[in-house]
Amino acid sequence: MFNALTGLNQQVGNFPGVTVDKKTGQCQIGENLTATLIDLPGTYSLYPKRSDEWVAYKVLLQQDEDIKPDMVLLVADASNLKRNLLFCSQIIDLKIPVVMALSMTDLAKNKGTEIDINGLERELGVPVVSINPRKNKGIPQLKKIVEQTFNANFTAPREFIHNASLSEKPIEEVKVLLPEISDYTALHYLINHKHFKLSPSLQNDIEVIEVANNFNPTKTQAEEIMQRYGRIKHIMSQTVVEADPLQKTLFTEKLDNILLDRNWGYLILLAVLFLLFQSVFWIAQYPMDAIEWSFGKLSGSLGNLLPPTWWSDLLINGVVAGLSGIVIFIPQIMILFGLITLLEDTGYMARISFLTDKLMRSVGLNGKSVMPMISGLACAVPAIMSARNIENRKERLLTILVTPLMSCSARLPVYTILIALVIPSKLYFGFLSIQGLVMMALYLLGTVMALLVSFVMRWFIDIKERSFFILELPVYRSPRWANALTTMVEKAKIFVFQAGKIIMVISLLLWVLSSYGPSAKMAAVSSHYEQLIQTYPNQQKELNKQRKMELLENSFAGMLGKAIEPAIRPLGYDWKIGIALITSFAAREVFVGTMATLYSVGDDADENNNTLRQKMSAAVRADGSKVYNLATGLSLLVFYVLAMQCMSTLAVVKRETRSWKWPAIQLVYMTTLAYLMSWVTYLIFR
Repeated sequence: MFNALTGLNQQVGNFPGVTVDKKTGQCQIGENLTATLIDLPGTYSLYPKRSDEWVAYKVLLQQDEDIKPDMVLLVADASNLKRNLLFCSQIIDLKIPVVMALSMTDLAKNKGTEIDINGLERELGVPVVSINPRKNKGIPQLKKIVEQTFNANFTAPREFIHNASLSEKPIEEVKVLLPEISDYTALHYLINHKHFKLSPSLQNDIEVIEVANNFNPTKTQAEEIMQRYGRIKHIMSQTVVEADPLQKTLFTEKLDNILLDRNWGYLILLAVLFLLFQSVFWIAQYPMDAIEWSFGKLSGSLGNLLPPTWWSDLLINGVVAGLSGIVIFIPQIMILFGLITLLEDTGYMARISFLTDKLMRSVGLNGKSVMPMISGLACAVPAIMSARNIENRKERLLTILVTPLMSCSARLPVYTILIALVIPSKLYFGFLSIQGLVMMALYLLGTVMALLVSFVMRWFIDIKERSFFILELPVYRSPRWANALTTMVEKAKIFVFQAGKIIMVISLLLWVLSSYGPSAKMAAVSSHYEQLIQTYPNQQKELNKQRKMELLENSFAGMLGKAIEPAIRPLGYDWKIGIALITSFAAREVFVGTMATLYSVGDDADENNNTLRQKMSAAVRADGSKVYNLATGLSLLVFYVLAMQCMSTLAVVKRETRSWKWPAIQLVYMTTLAYLMSWVTYLIFR
């Protein structure tokens, strides 16, 4: 509904003072009325437990310094109306103008539920509008009702329940201190005033009222909920006709019996993941080949047209090489996110959380950890932030520590080029791609290692809290293709304009570092080869190639790579890979841009028609052996699966844990794990 009202014209930021995301958008309600919509985190009642629920609670209780809502637009699920009416009734008693948008009416109808919307309006005393934002139905009527509610002098409906009957005397005493608030708001001041920003004297006065009246928050809350459900039961009997639940079994329930089965459920999940990664290779192969060929031709044409100067070298081996490392992976990124969006839209993603809860608990996590981990397939930064909805502090910390092991989209370009180099592009049985299987194995390796690390770490984190897992499973729905297409375009734009900027900057910096070095050394190399060319003119082409490679080795980039080569040689890596490991700490996908720059600078102009994969495939060591053989390729793949090579992730972990201790632990354990596992892999396949 938020997207339907704002037209996807939204900004994402943080609520002031807390690390919880908010979406804000502008909406034209009427001809002369423009509204700012703020999407509050979801909650089921005004008794918060999670950090994101506290955000919504403080805004509704007018305790947020920056956000003072003029009106509340409450989205209620018509197929689960009884549960949704609890929250609605609490907001009504806060005496805030409220409009209820009733969604899922089509699902309610399929379940045999009929709702008298006019009767529901009379009982609640607030406007109720039926909507279907997926099909843009009811949105104009909703805007009209919002405008009328805003422009009219809002008259608060009568209390949903008689709040004073819960704790009459303390409520009256609080209202003496704060006469402008409602009875129900006064009740919440009694229960949660310690979490509100009040003056010390007001805090003390409310505390005195609590003690003097023997106020019991838990007992009062229980009585309130019982009273509300009593009134809700009456409203339901007057306005809702429900079918006998035993007479009709929905398609959703029948499908869940299969997809959530203890045995079949896991097999189906693996099959879905298998098809996902096979499709990434099947569909993306043709546009990627076309892009790669185009950049190869462009580099070759520019090399033939432009004079051999420093600026032409910068253009071809810096700018064009960097761009090729960005654009070539757009098809795979778009396809991966498009398919994930379709899975989310159908309702299957939530089932994965439910299905894996038992497995998660065995390693110290719970089902709520699954969604951040799945989100980690896109990017670890928002995935770590989404762990805020895990109430248990230990499980939340464990989730944050292991989520970066999930293979994010930044690793996808690295996986793609290395798999293409060392794994044959063969189809078995006409459809089974070995490259797709290896890709799936890398994602599974990250997942398995995340579970193993969590299993070990849970013994070292001394936080003891009760844990519970409650999940509302959405109904299965047909995917919204337009939504998937929008997501694909947005993710491609994010990759190009955010990751792309980093790749380009580092590509240009690398060109400088790999084209220049200590003047004495570079001059000595050039002079040496000039003499050799004069002596052996028939070998000029081969000598020029050797000169370029020796100049690269003596450049600043070469010196940096040579310095760390002894440490990485046991893994099968050379000094060029060492440079890529350093630069890709800024962002993992920079690996490809680094390779593109290094191999372009080291090649002759007449070889610029070659693609990056061809150049890397032709790379040899001093002894003539291939640099990218099976052992080195697999070792490097394992390293990128397990290594913490993302500064942004470390920064967000520090912000979420409010300490540098945990990012430091994360960096050390992931780097150590990556090094050891890569070393073992190299020894096995050497």
